[in-house]
Amino acid sequence: MRHGDYASAWLASDRIRARTMRFGDPALPRHLQTIWNGDSLDGRRVLVRCYHGLGDTIQFARYLPVLSARAKSVALWAQPALLPLLRTLAGRVTLLPLHDGAPDVDYDVDIEIMELPWAFRTTLTTIPADVPYLHATPSGPLAGAPLAVGVVWRSGEWNHTRSIDFELLRSLFEVSDVNWYSLQLAPRCREHHGRLRVLDLASIEMTAGHIRALDLVISVDSMPAHLAGALGAPVWTLLSHEPDWRWMNDRADSPWYPTMRLFRSERPDWHDLIDALDAALREFVHSRLVNRR
Repeated sequence: MRHGDYASAWLASDRIRARTMRFGDPALPRHLQTIWNGDSLDGRRVLVRCYHGLGDTIQFARYLPVLSARAKSVALWAQPALLPLLRTLAGRVTLLPLHDGAPDVDYDVDIEIMELPWAFRTTLTTIPADVPYLHATPSGPLAGAPLAVGVVWRSGEWNHTRSIDFELLRSLFEVSDVNWYSLQLAPRCREHHGRLRVLDLASIEMTAGHIRALDLVISVDSMPAHLAGALGAPVWTLLSHEPDWRWMNDRADSPWYPTMRLFRSERPDWHDLIDALDAALREFVHSRLVNRR
């Protein structure tokens, strides 16, 4: 997957599935369960389970319009916080709030949402990459132009290696002609800078509206990066020295998100990333201001 050889990855997954006798094993955490047993999805009542993170659901929701065109019906059992945003997807999809226990729907075959690329035998050239595939109304002009940039420096609690030390970002906040806005979703966030304004992020739908109003989002590998990419917004994603498979190796772009640019750190302390990020930001600001004159 890191090398982009998805075809070989699916064959390996087929071999693993052939040796797996139990699907949806309740003894395993949800995100480690294998759900799809290989049955055809065409003409069937399909239940799509969202057992991974919010960002994962956002990334792979792109497959739902494709699935709804082939299946008899599609029910998406998804995180309640995402349902208002998922209603903007194309296609015929019934949305159900994810909860413990059994889903409240009848189905013929079920699949976890991150298994959909496997089921469709996705390659780098067949990724459904048209954006936006999720939609939100911009929250309105943000105070004090010229440029508005949102920033996320902390990822989910389950993987601290994706987070960047807030102190490393302070030099960026000194770049002129930029108004900075926090898109950090972590509760009780203590990091602060005088030029960093705090937005109301009471819901993911509100967060999406703010992202649509920004000129740029800079985020570590976390849900807001996926959200910006799915909305077709300009987003720079900061990757740790051991990034997830979906970002592949040695690429500054992402075949999953056409409006995304990748910045890769080669060190656990992230220090090598800051100079490149600072230079790119200054170039971005200059080009935007020139174009506005």
